[in-house]
Amino acid sequence: MRFSKSNPAKKAGNNAAKTPASFRASFHTRAFRVGGYSVAATLIVLAIAVAVNVLAGALPASLTQRDTTSNQLYSLSEQTEIQVAGLEEEVTIYWIVQSGSEDTHVELLLDQYAALSDRLRVEKVDPDVHPTFLEQYELTGVYNNSFVVACGETYRYVSYADVYEYDYATYESAFAGEGALTSAIGYVTSEDLPKLYVLTGHGESELSSGFADGVEQQNIETEELSLLTVEGVPEDADAVLIHTPQSDLSEEETEKLRDYLETGGSLLLITSPLSGAGTLANLEGLMEESYGVSAAGGIVMEADQSYSLYGYPYNLLPDIGSHTITSPLLEEGYYVLLSTAQGLTVADELPDGVSVSQLLTTSDSAYSKVAGYDLTTYDWEEGDVDGPFALAVAITDEVSDEAQSQVVWVSSSYLVDDSANLMVSGGNQDFFLNALSWMLDQEERISIHAKSLSHDYLTINSATASTLTIVMVGLIPLVYLGVGIYIWIRRKRR
Repeated sequence: MRFSKSNPAKKAGNNAAKTPASFRASFHTRAFRVGGYSVAATLIVLAIAVAVNVLAGALPASLTQRDTTSNQLYSLSEQTEIQVAGLEEEVTIYWIVQSGSEDTHVELLLDQYAALSDRLRVEKVDPDVHPTFLEQYELTGVYNNSFVVACGETYRYVSYADVYEYDYATYESAFAGEGALTSAIGYVTSEDLPKLYVLTGHGESELSSGFADGVEQQNIETEELSLLTVEGVPEDADAVLIHTPQSDLSEEETEKLRDYLETGGSLLLITSPLSGAGTLANLEGLMEESYGVSAAGGIVMEADQSYSLYGYPYNLLPDIGSHTITSPLLEEGYYVLLSTAQGLTVADELPDGVSVSQLLTTSDSAYSKVAGYDLTTYDWEEGDVDGPFALAVAITDEVSDEAQSQVVWVSSSYLVDDSANLMVSGGNQDFFLNALSWMLDQEERISIHAKSLSHDYLTINSATASTLTIVMVGLIPLVYLGVGIYIWIRRKRR
């Protein structure tokens, strides 16, 4: 067997001699030109992509982020847009968060705020990098994703615990970041906060912590008031709250309240039927004489199931009338739930300068059980008072050319009951806070509803519930049974 012998050195030398010429020639081939065009096109596309991303990053979040959530979780309300757009001073939101611990909901919310006004600035502060930042605001034990909202020397701390609302009874959570931040912005930019006096001395109920926190978030200062110990309602009172008194005001107290209202004061009155022989003759007399609104005796019942909840005729889901107080509820489709209510009647002829808007009303088939808490049947009986009734009214009295008095009367204490409020996904609290804002001439601060992260209650009236029961339990199974019998008969005949 023969093996050919080759000279590797000679072979390598021949290849080396050919390499420079072939390398130079490769620059003039068609393959090189096509490849060069492809590389150039790729570089141009990459440059365009980088430029587009840089420009997009400079655009406001309102143009680059689209909120597709069912409850508009990442969209700001009209109240926030108006308040922030009208800022006359520089406001800074300091977002206190350690790197890597940013809350996505919070970050998207702050992007929306920053896009509203050049006078609102958002600045992220890492307490590990800036350990002295919290000291200047005397803050300790601060959670990640909390805020300091500052305007000049005025500031308000917003804890991360206030950004989310959590109900330990139902295990439901809601995102309340917008309400907390907008409230803080309003606080730091307001020179004077409105003052609400809460009447005491007649067995009045206290507001629950949830409703009290709502009042504080509206930047309303509160103070207790006893008309027995003062000459009259204090001059710095922007409004007075009377919450479900269990006994009547004295004649002297009533006159002090009348004097306050006749000089342009505002009143939020919440009442409920009294047990036994108790009456509110003086207080209700003031409302009837001055404003033409009177209360019927007894407890209102609904004969129309479309206006009641869970089949109980005293659990009322009233019609909501159009007004500044109620417009956010109507727009979002919320209910107000009132239970064990009095019926209110508006006179055909009102005193001069007085106008009355019926905010919540029953159906025409409602009636009032005059037996009150001693009733033995929910059905209508001889002597009961026929409706329809108002359950809440807003009253405006033009007391002079420069002043007007505003009164809201709600005839059920369940307006401010936590369980009733939960049944209508916060509709009761919104109504209550909106009424306060209207009386205090703060319509731009109408309550901002917290946005559910789980679900809202689906509130349906008793009539709808009965119809759905018939359809789901009776009609649909019968249809399926009928179709099955029809198919079986056809097959038997084949």
